[in-house]
Amino acid sequence: MIKFNRYYNQFNILSISLVIVSLLFLMFKGLNFGIDFKGGTLIELRSTDAKINVSSLRDNLKQMNLGDISVKNFGNETDFLIKFENSDNKNVIEEIKKNLDKSFGNNFNFRRVENVGPKVSEELLRSGVIAISVALALMLIYIWIRFEWQFSLGAILALFHDVIVTLGLFSLLGMEINLSIIAAVLTIVGYSMNDTVVIFDRVRENLRRYSDIKIFELTNISINETLSRTLITSVTTLLALLSIFFFGGEILKGFSLAMIFGVLFGTYSSIYIANTVLVRLRVSQKTILREEDKN
Repeated sequence: MIKFNRYYNQFNILSISLVIVSLLFLMFKGLNFGIDFKGGTLIELRSTDAKINVSSLRDNLKQMNLGDISVKNFGNETDFLIKFENSDNKNVIEEIKKNLDKSFGNNFNFRRVENVGPKVSEELLRSGVIAISVALALMLIYIWIRFEWQFSLGAILALFHDVIVTLGLFSLLGMEINLSIIAAVLTIVGYSMNDTVVIFDRVRENLRRYSDIKIFELTNISINETLSRTLITSVTTLLALLSIFFFGGEILKGFSLAMIFGVLFGTYSSIYIANTVLVRLRVSQKTILREEDKN
């Protein structure tokens, strides 16, 4: 049997440190919001000339005074993704086409053009925050109804940890936050909760079964009894996500990376955060019986 409980204190300190560092990054560095949330224009180009590179394309577009502009390869060396702030010029796309044709010849195929206004982007950001908040609140209510309040507190702290640390990593890496990342965060919430509920179910069963074993040892027994299920689920999910990350193209990299972080943190938090809350609050068989009598 693996002695997970031997390292409760050390990993609790690590988790608190990660959350604090993540919050500091989010407060002082912030998140790199994409055009979904701050408004702007996105253009996907494909070049027929392999000699054209990101540097020459960026230098050319900067001369057009488009504001904050980003140019990077998208999938391969001849595909480019261009993002810039919203322009008051309604004909800006046509002017970009003319400028590129003049500078590089007729070597570009405009594959996609997207525009997001500031009002729409503000509404999307608000909706994303509301979606995550509502998901966390509903998870809290669900665990409270299904288990006892101590379990609910442990689950919500684990979810809070997973979301904050994942966003902190995105802030540290400067990766773009768009709607697909919000979808990934919501998926992380569901995944982490599912893993936590499986262990909590076993903890509650063992509380009824072993009246003479304290919660410190009992959580360790429960984690080991569900470990094979946890590992199989996590490893198979990670294999799929790693495949998407390496072979799914640039557009799925952010989503798959957020999911990879989420699976790792979700598995970790269900063991070393959710369960340690039960230990700190000294949950016992009397707690379970008292709550069941109330119901």
